[in-house]
Amino acid sequence: MAERIIIIGGGPTGCGAARRLTQLGHGNWHLYERAPAFGGLAGSITDDVGFTWDIGGHVIFSHFAEFDAFVDEMLADERLEHERESWIRTKSTWVPYPFQNNIRYLPPDALLECLMGLVEVHDEAPSTANFAEFIRSTFGRGIAAHFMEPYNFKVWATDPESMSADWIAERVSVVDLERVLRNVITGRDDAAWGPNNTFRFPLHGGTGEIYRRFGATIPEHATLNAEVIEIDTTKRIVRLADSTTDAFDTLISTMPLDQLAKRLTPKRTDLVEAASRLRWNSALVVGLGIERPIDNGRCWMYFPEDNCPFYRTTNFSVYSPNNVPGGDVARTHSLMCETAFADGPSDIKPRPKDVVSETIDGAINAGLLTDDDRRRIVDTFVIEVPQAYPVPTLERDAALGVLQPELEALGILSRGRFGAWRYEVGNMDHSFIQGVRAVDHALQHAHDEALLTWT
Repeated sequence: MAERIIIIGGGPTGCGAARRLTQLGHGNWHLYERAPAFGGLAGSITDDVGFTWDIGGHVIFSHFAEFDAFVDEMLADERLEHERESWIRTKSTWVPYPFQNNIRYLPPDALLECLMGLVEVHDEAPSTANFAEFIRSTFGRGIAAHFMEPYNFKVWATDPESMSADWIAERVSVVDLERVLRNVITGRDDAAWGPNNTFRFPLHGGTGEIYRRFGATIPEHATLNAEVIEIDTTKRIVRLADSTTDAFDTLISTMPLDQLAKRLTPKRTDLVEAASRLRWNSALVVGLGIERPIDNGRCWMYFPEDNCPFYRTTNFSVYSPNNVPGGDVARTHSLMCETAFADGPSDIKPRPKDVVSETIDGAINAGLLTDDDRRRIVDTFVIEVPQAYPVPTLERDAALGVLQPELEALGILSRGRFGAWRYEVGNMDHSFIQGVRAVDHALQHAHDEALLTWT
């Protein structure tokens, strides 16, 4: 009989695994998703007022042809193409992203401090002892103080000194001093860095539409509202919250690693202990529907200062007019604001007391809204994300080096943003491909170490 594969989770990784199984004609598998819809952290919600919101800011770009083909297959021509227009708000001005290439927009004293800092570290080899030292030794004291340090604390809700520098790669634009000086002297904007300088977005339904459409193609292989609460590694069965069970030869799990370790039977105290060393942040996504047309073309914006709680906002109605009721962007626009906080093992950055009112005040402080816009807010919607980003701490890789090999020996491939716990390969495309390669690993013994390493 063909090997039985169980998939836990219907987000990008679970969908990648399911699509690969379908492509291979392997019929002995089933997917369990605890939510009522596919998408996971890439899901979307349309609220009672008619606004659509993503679970955090997402754009569709890719490093992999397989993911491009998947998106093309799901959306066909029902998608929009955008050129990124991304900005940083600081010193009461807008600076094009990436910050370090466009510091000419800063006031003279801040600009001088950034330039002097860059000159001071120009001939130094960047330190990789931790993320804080990497920032200071790469960008200098000015850029560190005005953007990198405050922004990264806001987004990670973690002390950068406890974070590794090994995850950075294409996530952080580093510095070319000659390029920065040329931009300052010639007044040149330099905003094209990064893999997402162009991106796609679904015409309808938000990012989650991709995964909803895929889920509709596999009804006989998927069960929604089905939470796996126990994994018996001796009997090789999963037990669901409704007490039903299903057997597996290989389990592809996308649930967070810390939760997975606690659900194993017989109990593995070594894996629970290793997982306890993993850290994460949580987030509150506040959607604001404003009854007036938007007056700019910005896609998303970063906010390092403490005059607002959020680290990033998205002009969500710019992504698709159908993100507002009736597609009427001549009347209404939507703003999606993300605020991170430390949850679980750390209280270094606590949860906001009243995130909606703080977000509205912050949007006014940061120049996104005017005080008069308060009366134009026709919708507020809050999405809580208990685990938003897996934090790449200094202890992470050692913990993964214990967890992943032991899980694989038990027939469990833990993949995805929180299943692999590797933020640097946690984009939608990376996560989708982790699912594809997990299936190849299980059925064809093809190794996926090119994407994931545990030590």
